[in-house]
This record gives sequence, structure tokens and C-alpha cells, in this order.
Amino acid sequence: MWKKYLLSLAISSSYLSAVADRFGLWGVAGADGVVWGNYEQFLAYTKYLNGWAPEALIPFLGGSATFLEIILPLMFIFKFKVRYAAIISTALLSTFALAMIFSGGLKGPLDYSVFTAIFASLILVEDKKAKGQE
Repeated sequence: MWKKYLLSLAISSSYLSAVADRFGLWGVAGADGVVWGNYEQFLAYTKYLNGWAPEALIPFLGGSATFLEIILPLMFIFKFKVRYAAIISTALLSTFALAMIFSGGLKGPLDYSVFTAIFASLILVEDKKAKGQE
């Protein structure tokens, strides 16, 4: 059972690191190892991934992703409704992978291990489902 919890902590760490980056906690935009460095850069990336979306929808999409990337790790860390968190995580990451593929090709989700995170989330879904737990 501890392996599944460590897996959920690994997923949580990835989500929280991404959120920390978009709020500048890993450094400023352009610094080594920093992807966004601020929320405005993150929203620009959200627009790139969602080229189909009207400009007015971008803050909602970015805000929704950020909200989920804060709530889901908390659910995993505190073992609260883990199966539901894993289902939502799978959906969120799958949407992210598809957006990356359609906007820039297959290399992005491969480089950022998005598929690994998707299947890690699925493992948590199946584990809880098989044992009848939430």
C-alpha cells in the first residue's frame, strides 16, 4: 500500500511544482530551469495550447487547471477521495496531452512524461476500485 501512496506523492509533487513555477516560486521567467516564472507567461502557454479558444476563455482555462493542480495533490496527500482525485487527474492530464499534441506534436507530452503521469493516475484509479475503497 505504501507504494501507491508514494506514487500519489510523486504525482502531487509534479502538480505542485508546476503551480509553484507559474507563481514564480522557482524563479523569474527566463531563469534556468524555470518554465513560466509568472502567471502571465503561464496564460500565454495556455493560449498556445488552446489556440481554438477565444481570448476571453483563456483565464478560465488557466485558472481551472491551476485550481485542479492545487486541489488534486491535496486530495492525494491527505488520502481524501483518492479514487475520485485519480479519475480527475487522468482526465486533466489526458486533456493536457491532447492539447500538447494538437498544438505542437507528440514530442511535448513525451518529453514532459505526461503519458507516464496519466497511467500513474490510472493505477491509482484501478487500485482503489479493485479494493472497493475511495
